[in-house]
Amino acid sequence: MTNAMNYKIIFSIVTLFAGVITMQSQEMLTVEDAVKIALENNYEIKIASNDLKIDQQNVSLANAGILPNLSANITNNNSILDTKQTQGDGTERELDNARNLNLTYGVALNWTVFDGMRMFARHNQLKELEKFGDAELKLTILTKISDVITTYYDIVQQQQQLSALDTTIVISNVRVTTATNRYTIGKASKLEVLNAQVDLNTDTTEFLRQKELYANTKIQLNQILARDPNIDFKVKEEVQIDESLLLPDLMILAEKQNPQLQAQVINKRVAELELKQIKGDRYPTVNISSGYNFTRSEASLGFITQSSGKGFVYGINATMNIFNGGLQNRNEKIAKLQIENSQILIDQQKLALNTQLSTAYQTYMTNLQLSKLEAKNEEIAKQNMDITFEKFRIGTITTTTLEFRTAQINYINAKVRNSNAQYQAKISEIALKELAGNLNFD
Repeated sequence: MTNAMNYKIIFSIVTLFAGVITMQSQEMLTVEDAVKIALENNYEIKIASNDLKIDQQNVSLANAGILPNLSANITNNNSILDTKQTQGDGTERELDNARNLNLTYGVALNWTVFDGMRMFARHNQLKELEKFGDAELKLTILTKISDVITTYYDIVQQQQQLSALDTTIVISNVRVTTATNRYTIGKASKLEVLNAQVDLNTDTTEFLRQKELYANTKIQLNQILARDPNIDFKVKEEVQIDESLLLPDLMILAEKQNPQLQAQVINKRVAELELKQIKGDRYPTVNISSGYNFTRSEASLGFITQSSGKGFVYGINATMNIFNGGLQNRNEKIAKLQIENSQILIDQQKLALNTQLSTAYQTYMTNLQLSKLEAKNEEIAKQNMDITFEKFRIGTITTTTLEFRTAQINYINAKVRNSNAQYQAKISEIALKELAGNLNFD
């Protein structure tokens, strides 16, 4: 058995063994697990979730001004005065350090029973703001899921490329060993050994650069997952691309589910409710008040030195704007223009969304074709590499032959291009689903 054949067998065994050891020593992180961790840990999602909870707390009858206010109050005023009084008949009365007391306490109820329906418009507006917060949370989740999946499959392609570069280093090592053996027995020149060593060093340099990029990208994914950046893991190299996406279906989904578009629709409803509140200023505001009070007063000098009272008090108050310099008309016109602007923004968002979908779909279709083409190219390059390696094994070509190095480089480049094409196709799929508001992690 030739040296080349021995090295080929050793290469297969070492590669398999190294793969087993790596899988055992590293966490296997699936894309589903990554998304789950991000949904639980990501800081931006947590903040958006809390913002939504704040909006939910704001939706209340009290915050809209519909419920009455009930308060308890107490007032206690005291004074010590040198007092001098002149009576109607001219008699004068004088007292130093005259002590006076005025005490009032009780409960009071104030309730706006009518304000031109502004309070009800405000309550509906708070509900719309809650929906806006929900749309913001969905947008944040959608964006973070997209970041997770994109980064995950970036790691997948880098892991594939790292494996390809590892393979070429093994092949280059075989070349160096063979050239050295041939040089030792006098069948090859020193130049053959040096050329093989240069190629090995070149391949090792590329491997180290790819290894650094691979490690840094894993750190970035850990950051998105809001966990220790030094956690090591391995990803599944299988990339499944959804080839069933259709542009008309995506446009229909986007109009219903895209969070940015939904936010613009909600903004318009908020503007319409703002106009209702402004129009409410044309109507009177009616308040009723009621309470139960206790009063007590004491005076050291005067006709009445002490008095007290307790009982039920009530009243009604109504105000209405008659003229405020035309501000009412101005405010209503501005509110109507804001509604018009809201509709313009909706139309603009729809056009931008459809444009993004159309361009992204074209990219998606192109990347699907390229992924299939590069897969075939890798098969062809592998066949060429196998044939060339067999020629090398039987001695038809030597390590100095350009044909061997060319086949080696073509095979590695084909694997890298195929990996990148698969990644680009997956990214195109993710972008389309994100725009449609229908992103999942299958």
